[in-house]
Amino acid sequence: MSGRTARRRVTRVTVQENATDDAARVAGAVTHVTAAARADLLAAEEPLGIRVDGTALAMTMRTPGDDVELAAGFLVGEGIVHGRDDIAAMKVCDGTSCGHLDHADDEIGNIVDVALGPGAVVTAAARRSFITTSACGVCGKTSINDICLLPRGPLSADATVFAPTLIAALPARLREAQRVFSSTGGLHAAGLFTATGELLVAREDVGRHNAVDKVVGWAVLGDKLPLTGCALLVSGRASFELAQKAVLAGIPLLAAVSAPSSLAAELAEEAGLTLVGFLRGQSMNVYTGLHRVAIPS
Repeated sequence: MSGRTARRRVTRVTVQENATDDAARVAGAVTHVTAAARADLLAAEEPLGIRVDGTALAMTMRTPGDDVELAAGFLVGEGIVHGRDDIAAMKVCDGTSCGHLDHADDEIGNIVDVALGPGAVVTAAARRSFITTSACGVCGKTSINDICLLPRGPLSADATVFAPTLIAALPARLREAQRVFSSTGGLHAAGLFTATGELLVAREDVGRHNAVDKVVGWAVLGDKLPLTGCALLVSGRASFELAQKAVLAGIPLLAAVSAPSSLAAELAEEAGLTLVGFLRGQSMNVYTGLHRVAIPS
């Protein structure tokens, strides 16, 4: 397993124009092009295998770091784990003491082994048939019924109300916590906030769903599920998979800086999740669960 960033040599090309009007630009009035070598930091991306009770369950492409949290959150999103007691043990395989004899050299540190607690089982629907990319958290599922999971307890029981001014301030607070993004510009982020705006945890990853899994994994390993009264903010869009992960973690409000998908909105409506999109500047769109947003009468 490598670090969260990788240094790479790149060539910076700069085009300088002396054109003063549109006609000259169309004619290609470029007077000077420069090229200079420089070092650049890239967000790291490597595969992570997840084994449950000794059997391979899935492989996802992720940014190394917080891998145990990622695996724990992934299992919550699959409906396999519902709380801390459903996990007996977790460890990152080191190629020696883990007891597995089939590691390749590049797998050491890139596999999390999970032992489930009594009563927790892996259903057939939860098994992936192929690799999960950093862009897709539900790849390998066989039908829409396999991915439509609802929580044991309804979100409708969570009466938390969030002030619009507080919601609008969340992106700036999350951005301040994105340390690796600041150096690479290449990572998504997820942040968990209280109803008073306190940032509980923030995680970064090349995949939006991985960042959310790391946040949920932090919560389940700390025995904090369900996350009643919390808001989850994600960079980018709000897909179905992210809405489901929020629902299964018991989070009443999911906000995204970009658009939600139609299926995410449908799931949010059915599950009682407040779904906020296009959270930019001082405005936002509330797609479902408006009762949790304190709009003055």
